[in-house]
Amino acid sequence: MDLFDEVFWEERYRSNAAVWSGRPNPQLVAEASDLAAGAALDVGSGEGADALWLASQGWQVTAVDFSTTALRRGAEHAGSLGADVAGRIHWVHADLTTWAPPERHFDLVSAQFMHLAEAPRQALFARLATAVAPGGTLLIVGHHPSDRHTTMSRPSMSDMLFTAEQVGDSLDPAQWDVLVADTRPRAVNDPEGREITIHDAVLRARKRP
Repeated sequence: MDLFDEVFWEERYRSNAAVWSGRPNPQLVAEASDLAAGAALDVGSGEGADALWLASQGWQVTAVDFSTTALRRGAEHAGSLGADVAGRIHWVHADLTTWAPPERHFDLVSAQFMHLAEAPRQALFARLATAVAPGGTLLIVGHHPSDRHTTMSRPSMSDMLFTAEQVGDSLDPAQWDVLVADTRPRAVNDPEGREITIHDAVLRARKRP
């Protein structure tokens, strides 16, 4: 399975009425609730739950994904919430392995569970860091490597999971203040319906003005 293959994800979205829960990612809510609304980039927006939550909090959101089906669903969900929310979201169809966001533009860049092999992931995260405006926030959340020892399905390639510390170490300390570098437990149901504990790697950093 290639987690960053457009054909794979298009088929997955088209084959299911809904792939995700429709709720915003909990670490986004935990880390962004205290931020002043501005311009936000939602990386790999999927069906739009994070973008909708951000827009409902007053953010102007650029939601980027390479699945046109997911983007269409997100726009439909936004429309159902009214013009005020829908008007705050710009939906962008792009391949994030090559797409370059505008530099120093966003007050918040959020990447939730973007799992690639190490080299393209590092290149992506570097571009995302460049897109953060001075004083802005970079929020990266992923499945922690310890999740491989649970009954949850996780990427088979050993370098596709990462820790918050690994992401933090990639940031220039002269330009960034790492505010959060956590491994956070979270209760979920595995594919067999059993409640288990998984862990999220959570990196929140502020770009110095």
